Amino acid sequence: MSSLHDRHRAVLPDWLALYYKDPIEITHGEGRHVWDADGRRYLDFFGGILTTMTAHALAEVTKAVADQAGRIIHSSTLYLNRPMVELAERIAALSGIPDARVFFTTSGTEANDTALLLATTYRRSSQILAMRNSYHGRSFSTVGITGNRSWSPTGLSPLQTLYVHGGVRGRGPFAGYTDERFVDACVADLEDLLGHTHDVAALIAEPIQGVGGFTSPPDGLYAAFRRVLDRHGILWIADEVQTGWGRTGEHFWGWQAHGQAGPPDMLTFAKGIGNGMSIGGVVARAEIMNCLDANSISTFGGSPVTMAAGLANLGYLLEHDLQGNARRVGGLLIERLRAVAAGVDAVREVRGRGLMIGIELTEPGTDRAAPEAAAAVLESARENGLLIGKGGGHDTSALRIAPPLSLTVAEAEEGAAILEQALRSL
Repeated sequence: MSSLHDRHRAVLPDWLALYYKDPIEITHGEGRHVWDADGRRYLDFFGGILTTMTAHALAEVTKAVADQAGRIIHSSTLYLNRPMVELAERIAALSGIPDARVFFTTSGTEANDTALLLATTYRRSSQILAMRNSYHGRSFSTVGITGNRSWSPTGLSPLQTLYVHGGVRGRGPFAGYTDERFVDACVADLEDLLGHTHDVAALIAEPIQGVGGFTSPPDGLYAAFRRVLDRHGILWIADEVQTGWGRTGEHFWGWQAHGQAGPPDMLTFAKGIGNGMSIGGVVARAEIMNCLDANSISTFGGSPVTMAAGLANLGYLLEHDLQGNARRVGGLLIERLRAVAAGVDAVREVRGRGLMIGIELTEPGTDRAAPEAAAAVLESARENGLLIGKGGGHDTSALRIAPPLSLTVAEAEEGAAILEQALRSL
């Protein structure tokens, strides 16, 4: 009989990436651990790409899903939906956006698609500002605004996209500046760029770039951008698909590190809110959300089952202060990893906050990316019972570490020890 890997390759696209030379099938999980089809247990430091945010097999979420599925699984947005209204109320109140409206989708890609539709309709413009090294999804419109060539297979787009400096602190022409001068230079670049364009619809930005390797600007950059955008009437979309729900520890939303000029006009979310269920969405001021002049619905966005999961997961997250846990345990983990990295020539930088940590690898003594080293660390960590991710943009390679937010101190230390062994083996 053919292996599952052989069957995968026979019927699925070649571009559907798999981790590891011998890909693993994950069969079940519990807490911060998962098991493969051979019965091997792994400490999970990637959470299905930052999606299993709280814990695997969380009883509260499992029960909510089962109870709702036993009543009704699907109805669409053409009917009133109590779990959807209740989750929208909670998210609107948490968003920080005044007079907020919430639209649910099934993914972060679709959420960003919707935000782009709203922005271009509201502003009557097809021009978008995006950050270099960014990633916003795999649909036709979101690929067109993604500033990372590894994840943008076509230059065709319904939008005209202009890319702004600032998403990466440690590389590029402003890398050697102080934080204050870095922000000033990026703002000056934005001002100059706007002098060359027609009306722009929106700036979309991840507070911490996820696929790009967990890079971020100094706190306050997007607040400084916001002051410029406001003068031109340009909207600010905060892509919180990876940074939302307290993962950064210091803030519930990533935009709050840049909140000196107020909240964004829109924020998009997905991943962690469902703890593995397919939930995405957009929060926007009512005048923006209501600007569409044609009918629209969602067949699967706001499904009663996924909304029940989101409500249970969000309730657990808040009641158990998982944001505070991300701050405390994440702070310990990042300092432990920095101590490890100090003795490894291939590590250029350990960065991030909360339980969103990146380790950038380079060829020793250079700034050149070391993708082979990143792949080797990924393999070594797996062999020793730890699952992590990887990413990076222009000439970079980074390990991505993003465990469930219920991670314990003992588990953080266990994972750090495995990573130390993998890094020192380079």
